[in-house]
Amino acid sequence: MARKSASATPDSARPASVVRQSRVSQLVVWTFQILLAVVFLAHAVLLLHPPPEIAAQMYAAFARSFWIFLGVAEALAFVGLTLPVVMRRYRWLMAWAAGGIMIVMVSATVYHVARREISSAAITLVLLGMATIVAQVRRREHSTRAQL
Repeated sequence: MARKSASATPDSARPASVVRQSRVSQLVVWTFQILLAVVFLAHAVLLLHPPPEIAAQMYAAFARSFWIFLGVAEALAFVGLTLPVVMRRYRWLMAWAAGGIMIVMVSATVYHVARREISSAAITLVLLGMATIVAQVRRREHSTRAQL
């Protein structure tokens, strides 16, 4: 006999506090996901088309090819966070995109801490936390749907 998971229970069978909590949790996750998508799209555009004064600083730290790679990766993160929502398919891609963002944010945090850029490190830590929450929730949602 198959056992039903708690997530398969309709809202009408759940206590009101649990329904309210799950809706608030979903709202938080969607807000984080939208913010991450906007931030990474904006940063990708900045990395791929930097203003001349910023480009000089960027290229002094790393080669142009690194910044192009990072810009493309961040643009793909935007696509991975938004395309499944628009198409209503490939929902697993959201978890993978958020996981990729986590790798970039850990690296960025280490880089900024090593350069003693504490405000930049704090921002990357916040983005890392948001990406971690999105990745965990989306992974759990996908694995739950796959089991049903």
